[in-house]
Amino acid sequence: MQAHRQIQQIPLRCTIEYSEGASGRVFVLRLQSGDILHRSVEEFAKDKGISAATVIAVGGADRGSILTVGPAVPVKSPIEPLRHVLDAPCEFTGNGTIFSNASGEPILHMHCSCGREGHSVTGCVRSGVIVWLVMEVVISEITGANAKRLMDPDSGFELLVPDAK
Repeated sequence: MQAHRQIQQIPLRCTIEYSEGASGRVFVLRLQSGDILHRSVEEFAKDKGISAATVIAVGGADRGSILTVGPAVPVKSPIEPLRHVLDAPCEFTGNGTIFSNASGEPILHMHCSCGREGHSVTGCVRSGVIVWLVMEVVISEITGANAKRLMDPDSGFELLVPDAK
């Protein structure tokens, strides 16, 4: 006789903040050697009036690029970021979002993975990823969403507020 286990269902209790938007324009960019990824994307978004979008990027990250790879432990306020500097050109893939801050400036939040010869590092690009040779970027605009990045006093970061009116 086989014993049967009863699996207890745990109710999902979470509050999801959201706003609804629609697909807008799609842009395909080619960044060049020496471009700083987040600055280039944010400048382009500002020029084109993009306030909300998804972003994917693939290409090369150059030596000297800096990734934020997590908070120092123990985590305390203010949050102390850990940084990693690439010591050679690496393969790069990343995805993220653009949302405007309270001042209306488009801000890229992108995490990536960079790899070379079987070793990789994953982190945030805001500390300064330098393009090596070429970086292909696709920006898919979101229209009609009320999302913004607003200052969170507890973390000190501009965090996404999906329904910021």
